[in-house]
Amino acid sequence: MADATTASPSMMNAAAPSERIAPRRLFAFLIMVFGMFMSILDIQIVSASLTDIQAGLSASWTEVSWVQTAYLIAEVIAIPLSGFLSRALGTRLLFVISAGGFTASSFLCGFASSVEQMILWRAIQGFLGAGMIPTVFASAYTVFPRSKFHIVGPIIGLVATLAPTIGPTVGGYITDALSWHWLFFINVIPGIIIIIGVWALVDFDEPNFELLDHFDWFGLIAMAGFLGSLEYVLEEGPQYDWLQDTTVAVCASIGAVCGIAFFYRVLTTREPIVDIRAFSNRNFGVGCLISFCVGIGLYGLTYMYPRYLSEVRGYSALMIGETMFVSGIAMFLMAPVVGRLTLKFDMRYIIAFGLVVFALGSYEMTWMTRDYDFYELLMPQILRGIGLMCAMVPTNNIALGTLPPDRVKNASGLFNLTRNLGGAVGLAIINEVLNDRTDLHISRLHDRVNWGNATATETLNMLTQRMQGLGDASLMALKQLSQIVHRQAVVMGYGDAFFILTLFYIGLSLLVMLLKKPAAMNSVPAH
Repeated sequence: MADATTASPSMMNAAAPSERIAPRRLFAFLIMVFGMFMSILDIQIVSASLTDIQAGLSASWTEVSWVQTAYLIAEVIAIPLSGFLSRALGTRLLFVISAGGFTASSFLCGFASSVEQMILWRAIQGFLGAGMIPTVFASAYTVFPRSKFHIVGPIIGLVATLAPTIGPTVGGYITDALSWHWLFFINVIPGIIIIIGVWALVDFDEPNFELLDHFDWFGLIAMAGFLGSLEYVLEEGPQYDWLQDTTVAVCASIGAVCGIAFFYRVLTTREPIVDIRAFSNRNFGVGCLISFCVGIGLYGLTYMYPRYLSEVRGYSALMIGETMFVSGIAMFLMAPVVGRLTLKFDMRYIIAFGLVVFALGSYEMTWMTRDYDFYELLMPQILRGIGLMCAMVPTNNIALGTLPPDRVKNASGLFNLTRNLGGAVGLAIINEVLNDRTDLHISRLHDRVNWGNATATETLNMLTQRMQGLGDASLMALKQLSQIVHRQAVVMGYGDAFFILTLFYIGLSLLVMLLKKPAAMNSVPAH
């Protein structure tokens, strides 16, 4: 890291006159980080317990899936909006409103008696809670001296990657020990503590209420239509054959029109709701692209591992959570190490190393079989955790740490948005790959498993003998053989998806050469 004494005057003013972090500010920041942790955790905390929620609310699977989708759509809309609101309301007031709304809506989610109520409160929870995420990122890079980025950077990087990873684990434990209602009730007491702590301790900046006079309502509607429709299309498209479904096609059309209107508005209005000028900084633009791609792996593998363990291995939610916890431990232990590495090595090389390690973890899964269990998944998950931390923390520092202080608040919202959109795009692509490759392997295996195949014939005869006395043994054996073939095709589809991720992240590691050398972070770039 560049020494703070070489930074520009504007950056020095944004930091602190002293290189020492005031205990009050550090404690206030840690309280905010915990609020961010809760907000990100709630994206995935219900994923392992949707079946329990479905039974509790007497809902169909299509309806209960919106418990997660509604949260994601609302959050994606609110994250870029937080930059404007943070400048207008100030960090303290915005965070208190976000934490208060998140806590109240969590309480109401726990008491929901119908799926419609649950979806409504989850959408409000996602929209209000989203303001906590970019606010913490912005505070980290404007409040603290640049020489301390190696401390605060790993903290927010750890939370941003750890929270969605352990979400299924935490959700599985809570649902198993108590009930699905406590997935939401558990937020209430910490939420109240966060509200009180932030109101009492945060004094990072002052509000500028005059900005609210120029609030761009048209821009907000266009942004909501664009991002909300995009998120819906990416979430629902894979299972409904994309534009072949009328609702998906209509949302895609709305998203295209609103997208054009949104970008026209932010480029022409006096006080845009989202300031995209930060993309003129090369490090920020490339950093956002890397963050987008890291989001694919972060959320994609948080989806793939549990799905494999449930679909192929038949694991319960609690068993899935215990298996997935390995990545969380690896991230937690790696965070302080990455912080020290950023002081000693070129951060571009650390990012490239992280992406290659992540690719290596995916490569080890390309040879997976249906027998892959905890110990077979151990090393790939450790490599995944190490790779994510090495890629994420330096990317945060390079992307946001090189911007002028007056642009960090808006830029923070954009930066976090790219990670979430990357996750949405990644899930859509992974679902499409899994479906297509599974169908291809089923077709190929059916061509091989025939009466001329000695192994297939022997297996069928063995299954027939085993089913004797249980009914139509031949039919039951044939059905079981078909299930074995389908399961093998599914596993081969997972292997293909991991191989594609391997190639993708190996290629992505070369993208770091587009970043300016870290020495360029000594001064604020001209605009």
